[in-house]
Amino acid sequence: MRGDGRGRAVARWLLIAFYGVAGVAHLIVTDAMVAIVPRLVPFPREIVILTGLCEMAGAIGLMTMRWRVAAGWGLAAYALCVWPANMQHAIHDLGAGTGLSIWYHAPRLALQPVIIWWALWASGAIDWPWRSQHDANPRGERGQREI
Repeated sequence: MRGDGRGRAVARWLLIAFYGVAGVAHLIVTDAMVAIVPRLVPFPREIVILTGLCEMAGAIGLMTMRWRVAAGWGLAAYALCVWPANMQHAIHDLGAGTGLSIWYHAPRLALQPVIIWWALWASGAIDWPWRSQHDANPRGERGQREI
């Protein structure tokens, strides 16, 4: 992987703030989070607390060179795994009229793949889509052109 550029560093620190705040929120407003856990998930209160700790651990991991890439993969997997809870949250809010509209939930659900990519790119786990031609061909050889 290439070294960190300013954009990647900014993206990483924004992600650290995002997951740090979210992790703390899981511990402070636990009951509100429990309400959106899908019914199939056992021990919802404990899961909410555990996921908050995972978010904070991921944020801390992103701050270190040693754990940065692993934290990126972990946070990407986490974002994928909580997608059903986000869907359940949308269904709950839109059905029960608890205040958050489709204008909150639709972008949140649609942007989940972006959040997954963000964790991978900001951590340095992937370079896509900004991989340079030199990175793609480390020996500097020219490929055959297709006609």
